Amino acid sequence: MIVDTHLHLIYRDRLSYPWLSGVPPLDADFTQDLYAREARRLGIVAALHMEVDVAESDIARETAMVKDLAGAEGSLLVGAIAACRPESPEFPAYLETVLANPFVRGFRRVLHVVPDALSEGALFRENIKRLAGTDLNFDLCVLPHQIDRAIALADLAPDVSFVLDHCGVPDIKGGGFDIWKGPVAAIARRPNMTVKLSGIPAYGSQHWTLEDLKPYFAHVAENFGFDRMVWGSDWPVCTLGGGLSTWIGATQALLSGVSLEEKRRVFSENARRLWKL
Repeated sequence: MIVDTHLHLIYRDRLSYPWLSGVPPLDADFTQDLYAREARRLGIVAALHMEVDVAESDIARETAMVKDLAGAEGSLLVGAIAACRPESPEFPAYLETVLANPFVRGFRRVLHVVPDALSEGALFRENIKRLAGTDLNFDLCVLPHQIDRAIALADLAPDVSFVLDHCGVPDIKGGGFDIWKGPVAAIARRPNMTVKLSGIPAYGSQHWTLEDLKPYFAHVAENFGFDRMVWGSDWPVCTLGGGLSTWIGATQALLSGVSLEEKRRVFSENARRLWKL
């Protein structure tokens, strides 16, 4: 059984997604029903919604929409990882609002679409520290050259649990293994960091094969182990690299030499522990 820790839902009639116009294959509606039809057949029994970088004015509405969708009969949604703005002086008040909503299990601020200096600001870092003791994790979506900034956050807030999205976003298509491997090994040495096995098919060529993914998987497995690894679909972004069924099949192949207990940790148990599901 699989817990999907990285599901995006897109409802363009309800929310504004400024970035979608730049990615035509994703500039469409990707609904809960569309996802669930395929996900149930693949053994997915629960999913966390990952914020979709909506317009800032729609952040609270996105969380409310997802919570409403989770109330539908048979929904796979069990929580949300909400968008946030730690660089804002309004973050403490926003955090208090979120803490009153147990449906929210964590936060994310996409950092590769903003200036690198954003996460180095004193206010940003002070607000990240506020997550200590809240049971809210913080997902980090950064490019390989930005992993040192993610390391700085992990070191400044050792009591906060962080998740490195998409294995650190390696440039598989461009052969970026050597640039990526050192930063990933360094961030894996932080005990408050978990890696998310997600997204990587979208970073390969249109005709990627399992052999293209193997070195990247082997490296994160060697450095993080299977106690600090969770699985995510990155749907619908994964459709750029073959789709949900293809990604699950590739993951099963990558894990073919792994014990059943370790597979359970990656596919569900670690996620249930980390997000208190």
